[in-house]
Amino acid sequence: MTLDEVLNSLFPSGHAVSVGNEGIITGSARRPGGEPVSVIGVANGVALGTAGVLPLAEQVLQVIAAGGDTPILVLVDTQGQLMTRRDEMRGLNEYLAHLAKCLLLASQQGHRTIGLEYGKAAAGAFLATALATDTLIGLPGATPTVMDLPSVSRVTKLPVEQLEELSKTTPVFAPGLEHMVQMGAFAAVWDPAQPLDAQLEATLATGPSGDVRDETGERRKGRPMAASVARRVIADALVQSGGRATA
Repeated sequence: MTLDEVLNSLFPSGHAVSVGNEGIITGSARRPGGEPVSVIGVANGVALGTAGVLPLAEQVLQVIAAGGDTPILVLVDTQGQLMTRRDEMRGLNEYLAHLAKCLLLASQQGHRTIGLEYGKAAAGAFLATALATDTLIGLPGATPTVMDLPSVSRVTKLPVEQLEELSKTTPVFAPGLEHMVQMGAFAAVWDPAQPLDAQLEATLATGPSGDVRDETGERRKGRPMAASVARRVIADALVQSGGRATA
């Protein structure tokens, strides 16, 4: 789906969402019941750099400052973070972390954050936008990846051919929406043939409280160890603190 198709299906009564020159999405819309929803994101597959991060973080902070429980919808179609010397020298990693922390703060202050990936998503920009939301949804055709196999090969020193073989049986090594769903990173894949506004309302009404991606990945048999390791860490922390630690 194109961004216009996504927005028209999400908000059939209209919206005030726009896309800037840098592919940065900002604006707002109304849910079927009239409640506001804040909309931010990255469009057209552009790379997210320092200049793009700031307006996104600013809008999130404005939502928090306004109070209430306005949800924040993050639309994502980005090739990843902007790989320029200028942005690296300006501390792009800190900018991306700032955006992720703003979304986390919004969630902690009672604002549901929903990520909707309808195109590309990779690397740091994927982590700071889509994966930083409470609930991440995909649309068919989305192509998420934290790191492609050639890059994984450079880091792990394993041949790409070996990684390709591993990816056939281990979702952790395999990019793509199907594998990310299996690992629990995506809560669901929406049906583009059905109105997206109804699917958004259903997600807002039934979404989980807290981060359950490790448990989801365990249940879907895509990430079998993360949840059990987390439970052991929490149990050990409770023992060492005499029961004072919080899960």
